[in-house]
Amino acid sequence: MVTSEYERRIAARFAGFDQDGNGYIDREDFMAAAKALLAEFGTAARSDKGQALYIGAEAFWQGMAGIADRDGDQRITREEFVNGAVKRLRDNPDRFAEIARPFLHAALAVAGGDAGVGVDDTSRVLRVLGVDGDVAAQAAAQLDTDGDGRIDEEEIVSAFARYFTVPE
Repeated sequence: MVTSEYERRIAARFAGFDQDGNGYIDREDFMAAAKALLAEFGTAARSDKGQALYIGAEAFWQGMAGIADRDGDQRITREEFVNGAVKRLRDNPDRFAEIARPFLHAALAVAGGDAGVGVDDTSRVLRVLGVDGDVAAQAAAQLDTDGDGRIDEEEIVSAFARYFTVPE
């Protein structure tokens, strides 16, 4: 049962991972996110960037399953997600960031390259991953913490970890 404000916020983030809306997160949700990003940016799945994105999605799935799939059925329910995030990540957001890093690194490469991604392309990534258009644009602008017009890996990884682990 979701009881605290923090747990309610984490539960609301579940939908961002449940790409197909079937009520649980599984490997296919991560693969669907990778496929959608590749399509959005016109990148071939068999290219080096495409393969890196799929490998990153698999690593992210394995990390999430290791943290949250308590019954070992290769699916993460909303309750497992909330309990996994709250109990295992709240005190160590860097752990979550490192689980997500390979996927985020590859997503940045698909969207823009190693030098970072422009704010508009970051907004596109967020929209592909299910964030509402206006919210995606606002979030992307806020991610550019150094004001250089580009979002680099450290900015995105840090923000991603905070989003899923910090109650504010």
